[in-house]
Amino acid sequence: MLYVFLSICCSVVVSVLLKQAKRYQIDVFQAITWNYSMAILLTWIFFKPQLSHINELPVYNYLALGILFPSLFVIMASSVRLAGIVRTDIAQRLSLFIPIFAAFFLFGEGKDAVKIIGIVLAFTAIIFSIPWQKTVSNRVNKISWFSLVLVFVGFGVIDVLLKQITKISTVPFTTTIFVVFVLAFILSMTGLIYQVATKKTRFSWPHILIGWILGVANFGNILFYLKAHVALANNPSAVFSAMNIGVIVVGAFIGMFIFKEKLSLLNKIGIAVAILAIIVIYFPQTLGFLHI
Repeated sequence: MLYVFLSICCSVVVSVLLKQAKRYQIDVFQAITWNYSMAILLTWIFFKPQLSHINELPVYNYLALGILFPSLFVIMASSVRLAGIVRTDIAQRLSLFIPIFAAFFLFGEGKDAVKIIGIVLAFTAIIFSIPWQKTVSNRVNKISWFSLVLVFVGFGVIDVLLKQITKISTVPFTTTIFVVFVLAFILSMTGLIYQVATKKTRFSWPHILIGWILGVANFGNILFYLKAHVALANNPSAVFSAMNIGVIVVGAFIGMFIFKEKLSLLNKIGIAVAILAIIVIYFPQTLGFLHI
């Protein structure tokens, strides 16, 4: 489980860096753009992606992912800043239920009672996690809960698109991630160059360095997660559940005790319901029973 722990740490580090961006006046969009340059380099070094079948790739799916990756990263940064690490991590992790929902209601897969319960619990956890309490600014409150919903739906859509792409057996997953990183970097760099040309921002080494650190953490999350699946090849559900529960628990600890994020009783119940939702879905597969 060492690889799972390292993957959890990398995932939480990304959230912490995004949380600190405003405090240290980091241009989030520029940092996210440079993050992909580092992720591309590390993916090439560690995974050595095979591009021989690149002509078989579904162009529109990859373009959609190339747009969604940086866009959701920016939204996630806004969510972390306004709604906090705890709520954002819950929204991101529970987005894994969107592909299950899509499998049932869009792709016609047979309905499973346990998974339906898991979906209901996931949506309940999201509703409980939204900051319903009144804040100093109603506008900020609306933006914060709206960003949480976008994180939940957006990462779920990304997961659906990735699952559709991975059905192409001739293209390894690591190659898919490499191509998406390249597209995300090209598209976000185009936007950054436009901002520089219109003098809305300027290239700055601190932003570039933070972006590279973000890229190392972003890539580390993927690298250690894949290594965990290799090390525990006979128990993928355990890896999946441990990873998602771990991020929620560690993120909650850091958010509440280090950044002093204030959560209502309803929000705390949402954390418990989120963990329960993941257990309901993945522990039956891990233990080999309770599958209705």
